[in-house]
Amino acid sequence: MRHSTLDNDRFQRKLDLQALRQVTLNVLVVDDEPSILELLQSALPELENCNVSVADSAAAALKKIQAAEAPFDCLLLDIQMPGTTGIELLKQLRKTPDYMDTPVIMLTAMADHSHIEQAFLEGAFDYITKPFDFFELRSRMNAAHVLMMERIRAKTSTASIRNLREKLDFNQQFNFEDPLSIEGLERCLRYVEFDNYVDQLSRGRRFDTWVTAVKLQGAEYRFDMSDFGMFRRVISDIGKCIEKTSKKANAVFSYRGSGTFLVVTHGRNRTNQLPTEEVLNRKLRMVLSSRLTSSHLKVAMSPPVSMRSFSKSGAISALNLACEKVNGRERAMTKSVTVQSHVRPKEEPVREEHMTARLYDTVLRELYGDNTYLNGK
Repeated sequence: MRHSTLDNDRFQRKLDLQALRQVTLNVLVVDDEPSILELLQSALPELENCNVSVADSAAAALKKIQAAEAPFDCLLLDIQMPGTTGIELLKQLRKTPDYMDTPVIMLTAMADHSHIEQAFLEGAFDYITKPFDFFELRSRMNAAHVLMMERIRAKTSTASIRNLREKLDFNQQFNFEDPLSIEGLERCLRYVEFDNYVDQLSRGRRFDTWVTAVKLQGAEYRFDMSDFGMFRRVISDIGKCIEKTSKKANAVFSYRGSGTFLVVTHGRNRTNQLPTEEVLNRKLRMVLSSRLTSSHLKVAMSPPVSMRSFSKSGAISALNLACEKVNGRERAMTKSVTVQSHVRPKEEPVREEHMTARLYDTVLRELYGDNTYLNGK
C-alpha cells in the first residue's frame, strides 16, 4: 500500500511539473556584445517557452528590472562589461528581495578559477563559458526552469510539507537552549567534552588561548518560526561552515545552545587565521543555496577574547564574555549599525542578567548534578 501511495505521489508530481512548465519563462540577458544579445533573443524562444529581454550593461539591466511588471524568472549575465561587471550586478541582485533566489547563469568568456569561484560565491546558479553550445545552454536553462517550478510547487504545498515535518520531527524535539550534537565534524566537540577541554586548558595555564563566539542572527525567533528538523539542519550547516573556514586556524569548537558556537584557538597567529564574519556568512550562503534552502540566514561573530586565567572559573568567564560580545554584535547587526567585529570595545558590554552563565550552569547540572567544576572544585 505504501508503494502504491508513493507511485501516485510521483505520478502527481510529474503532472504538476508538466503543467507548471507551460508557464512562460521570462528571461533577461545582460551582455555588452550586440551579436550575443541578438542571437539569444532569437534562439532562446525556439528552444524554450520563454520571453527574452536584453540589456547591454548592468545599468540598463537594473532599469529593465525596475520597469518590469513582475520579477524575471531567470537571468543570463556576462562578466566583463563596461562599468559594473556581471559579478557586481549579481551581488546587487542578491541583496534585492525579489532576486535573492532567482536562478542566475553566468554566460561569459572568463574561464579562470578566480572568476568562477567568485561568481558562485556571490550566488550564481550555473556558469557557462563562451563559445557555448546551444544544447548545453538549453539543458542549463531547463535546470533553472525546473528549479523555479519546484519553488512554486513548494510554496503551494506549504501546509503538506509542514505536516510531514511535524511528524518526522516529533520524536526529536528539543529546547532552544539545548546544546545539540553535530555529527560528522572532525573538530567539533560535544558540550561536556568541550567544557572538559577548556578545563584542561585552564589547568595547563595556556596563556595564549582565545575564544570567539559565532551566533545565528535572530536564533530564538527562527527557532520559534521553524520546525525542529529545520533548525537542527541550520545549526549543522553553520557548524560545517565554521569547520571548513577555520582549518588554517586549527580551531576547536562546540555548539552551546541558543544558536551560539564557541571557537577556541591557540596563538595570535592562528587566531588571526579565523574567517571574518563576511567570509563565514558567504560560506553559509553557499551551503544553504546548494540544498535549495533560504540563504537569508546570517551569523554574528565576536572578536577573540583572551582565555588567560589561573582558574577554571576564569576560563568560564572568558566563554561568557565572548557570548556577551556576540550578543552585542547581533544587536548591532539588527539595528543596521556598522561594527568592526575585530575591534575591541573600550568598555566591556553590560552583562544582561548573566543569562549565558546561567545556561551553562543549568545544562551541566542537569547532566552531572552538582558534581561539576561549577562548584569551585
